[in-house]
Amino acid sequence: MAVLSAGLAPSAAATDVQSQQWYLSAMKADEMWKVSTGKGVKVAVVDTGVNPNTSSLKGQVLADEVPEAVGYKATEDWDGHGTSMAELIAGTGADGGLKGLAPGAKIVPYRVVMKDMKSESEKEKAPGLAAVIKAIADSDAKIISMSIGEDIERSEDLEAIKYAESKGKLMIAATGNDAQEKNFIGYPAAYPYVVGIAASDESGTVGKFSEYGNYVDLASPGLDVPTWCDNTFQSYCPSQGTSQATAIASASAALIWSAHPDWTANQVLASLIDTAGRDWAKDDPSTYLGYGLIRPRKVLEDSDYDPGAAGTDPLAKENVTGVTGDDSPAPSASTSSQASQDTSGGRASAAGSGSEPSDNTTLWVALGAAGAVLVIGAGAFAVIRSRRGA
Repeated sequence: MAVLSAGLAPSAAATDVQSQQWYLSAMKADEMWKVSTGKGVKVAVVDTGVNPNTSSLKGQVLADEVPEAVGYKATEDWDGHGTSMAELIAGTGADGGLKGLAPGAKIVPYRVVMKDMKSESEKEKAPGLAAVIKAIADSDAKIISMSIGEDIERSEDLEAIKYAESKGKLMIAATGNDAQEKNFIGYPAAYPYVVGIAASDESGTVGKFSEYGNYVDLASPGLDVPTWCDNTFQSYCPSQGTSQATAIASASAALIWSAHPDWTANQVLASLIDTAGRDWAKDDPSTYLGYGLIRPRKVLEDSDYDPGAAGTDPLAKENVTGVTGDDSPAPSASTSSQASQDTSGGRASAAGSGSEPSDNTTLWVALGAAGAVLVIGAGAFAVIRSRRGA
């Protein structure tokens, strides 16, 4: 198994961690929490394990609900990564710890075998991704958050994912962090029925590391996000990665599902897609940002929001098409969703001419057709895969 955690290494330690969580204010979390905190929703975190004893996760981790067959050291985090993802989703913020976007949700922890595990014995004992997904499919966890990835497609994983989809689970995964280095298609994000998440910063800039292609479905905050520095759990550090973006996207889904417990996974996802911030046509998704920047508040603030038919898959078109390898942006895409090549390896504007920069609130909460300046990564990715409308 070559699965790797999908977060980049953290940098210098942050002192006041909650003040570093810029996306909470940008997304107006305080206003969303008046409507929903994620209560009643269980999120399965498939990662390096989750430490339930951090101040922010005490009482938040349902370790007893992990089946013994796939529960090897689920509550022992060998890296610190899985615990960070769990806190970003459902941390209470107690004693100055991370405040999750869905602090009322609960975490069901899983440790899967990963390539970067230091112990061969650990690799032999940890369950594979397929076994874990099947176990979650048979549980009452609604969301499967996977801040992990590899560049290998596995038939057993695909089979498990299809089974989980048939059981009504919403699966969310990191697209990967190697856009500047190699042509990397990230699995499980690229599998059908899995929502692929890109990483964006406070200004709507997609990280240069963030993978792009037709398996990117939504973008979420993933730069300058505090996480645990390591598995000693002594301090937090600023970090970046599609891992962090995935956790925050999973928390966004939990907020919506908690407010609308009768909705299906399709309806929760459809609402996130419909309300995502973008200045391009909804039916012509961006190679870099997919359907746009997640904005769960736009769903929560409308008590009469119509999510569409319960059985309609909002990603049906791409689930049929699969991952494509076209080396150019979709010809039908507007200029606002295409990248201008930057030979310096910097970033290029994805906004159409005449657009004006916006503050955080406009970008993450109220972006509409008028648009803010959205910026995309222009790293050295050898193959730019078109979106599904090509």
